[in-house]
Amino acid sequence: MKPVLALVGRPNVGKSTLFNRLTKTRDAIVADFAGLTRDRHYGNARLGKHEFIVIDTGGFEPDASAGIYKEMARQTQQAVAEADIVVFVVDAREGLSAQDHDIANYLRRLGKPCLLVANKAEGMREGAQLAEFYELGLGEVLPVSAAHGQGIRSMVEMALEPLHLDEQEDEAEAEDGVIRLAVAGRPNVGKSTLINTWLGEERLVAFDMPGTTRDAIHVPLERNGQRYDLIDTAGLRRKGKVFEAIEKFSVVKTLQAIESAHVVLLLLDATQGVTDQDAHIAGYILESGRAVVLAVNKWDAVDDYQRELLQRSIETRLSFLKFAKMHFISARKRQGLGPLWDSMNQAHRSAMCKMSTPVLTRLLLEAVQFQSPKRAGMFRPKLRYAHQGGMNPPVIVVHGNSLEHVTDAYKRFLEGRFRKEFKLEGTPLRIEMKTSHNPYKDD
Repeated sequence: MKPVLALVGRPNVGKSTLFNRLTKTRDAIVADFAGLTRDRHYGNARLGKHEFIVIDTGGFEPDASAGIYKEMARQTQQAVAEADIVVFVVDAREGLSAQDHDIANYLRRLGKPCLLVANKAEGMREGAQLAEFYELGLGEVLPVSAAHGQGIRSMVEMALEPLHLDEQEDEAEAEDGVIRLAVAGRPNVGKSTLINTWLGEERLVAFDMPGTTRDAIHVPLERNGQRYDLIDTAGLRRKGKVFEAIEKFSVVKTLQAIESAHVVLLLLDATQGVTDQDAHIAGYILESGRAVVLAVNKWDAVDDYQRELLQRSIETRLSFLKFAKMHFISARKRQGLGPLWDSMNQAHRSAMCKMSTPVLTRLLLEAVQFQSPKRAGMFRPKLRYAHQGGMNPPVIVVHGNSLEHVTDAYKRFLEGRFRKEFKLEGTPLRIEMKTSHNPYKDD
């Protein structure tokens, strides 16, 4: 699973600038005054082949007892609890402060791996200007400049080094024939009820397995001869012979469960409609390229008018998941669960579908003959052949000339034809264009 880095420090030391630098986005608002960030922000980042999650936090005051600062401190404490390593950011220009000492004392008490980073250190060297930060007792001080990108790669390498990612990736390889299924959704949408219903079904084999170091709970299931590895984001515990799910929502655990799954079941609450949190989780599923099935729980608790409004809301707010099958279920009354399994199996088959080069090329040429791509100036893109470039999600690579001019609308047209031929349901399909290099271009 992806490791998690939490950026912690007092206000206005450049945590959000560092977050934007690591994630290569502008998701965190940056301005030259303190206290701008108040909530936790989550983002994806990559260094070489290693991916990780970054959490941006507000200015941290560990001893805050009231008002907005207490809430900001609670948010930061939650981020630290979710992180594998804490990046403690200090201001190299302003120097050491009493608040830095308070934060260092808090982090030392926790005993969590911590990396001390002195931001705004452009033009500085490790020496007298940074020496005062060693009295925090957190080891080596690493000078960086988030605004200019200096020292960022070294910082990430030092942060990830103790996590032994290569070993974890080897251990994470799944057994053949096992479908990894993640159940994702907001608190109180019925994940616990659904999981308990699955575990109590006839012909279902289940047993408890200790969680990994990141508290992701894996529950092996077997249904009709197919083995599943259920990845639960709620956290399961056993009470007697009955499994109980504790509703403890964690953004990081949900993101990690999605990343490690083959198929994600996104559970919605019919009584609450589609919320911003649902849309964010759905967006992350799409970004991760995972196969997905939508299930609207508590369908028995709403009337016909509410059902119609909910269906319109899903079509509008989750339109980017139109390839996903949608089911209306009641986990408590065990209604609609059979077809749900069929869709999850079909989504997995689609995500792992193997497509032959001759068939892809034939479909491509037939599509071009039916409708050519638009001309761009003097050039019309020429699509010559296609082959498969990956699975989970399926990737189709199209080769030809001037393909940079192929429009998104034409890519969607091609996607529709590929989906129809290979019966791809429940999985994203990515189409990449590769233009052939002209060896005589520079002559």
